[in-house]
Amino acid sequence: MNRSARHLFGLFVPVLFLVPLSSLPVRAQEPQSAALAKQLTGLLDAQKLDSIAARDTSQADVYVAALYFPGQLMVVSARYSVPVILNEKLAKKDYREIYMDLNSASDPKTKILIMDLGADGLRARRDENKPFDTFDMAGKTRSFDGDWKAQKITEEEYMKGFEDSDARYAKMLQALIAQLKRTS
Repeated sequence: MNRSARHLFGLFVPVLFLVPLSSLPVRAQEPQSAALAKQLTGLLDAQKLDSIAARDTSQADVYVAALYFPGQLMVVSARYSVPVILNEKLAKKDYREIYMDLNSASDPKTKILIMDLGADGLRARRDENKPFDTFDMAGKTRSFDGDWKAQKITEEEYMKGFEDSDARYAKMLQALIAQLKRTS
């Protein structure tokens, strides 16, 4: 390195340390449900299915089901009062019927309904000119549109709600993926 290059380098390097690290863009962590939603929709496409259902192995009498349209994934989970009926439908692969049963005739206190309106996992904030995801649990809806003020909560409460919802959704997707892998 010649003398003028060293001089320029000597002037440039200290300036780098003056740039606060907080002003550098931080890459947001990918939601847990993102890769799982992509995997599930890929399996559904490959098997030419528009619905899937499974038992939730972590809780007795709880089932999970999904209805899929390109660009939209609707997932429901709930306790069902007559599990033998859903077990029979699972054996027959009547997945759409199970989805409808869980959506309408399940225990409302245990019902979770997720509207993944990109079929790409839950997103904490909506992209411009695109619909936003929702998470409904026991009749209380969380809208992930990025507007926590309109929901009368703090940003911290909003993000905690998102993280909890995303973790729950990821577990639901894992159960559905496992069912698809067993039946393929």
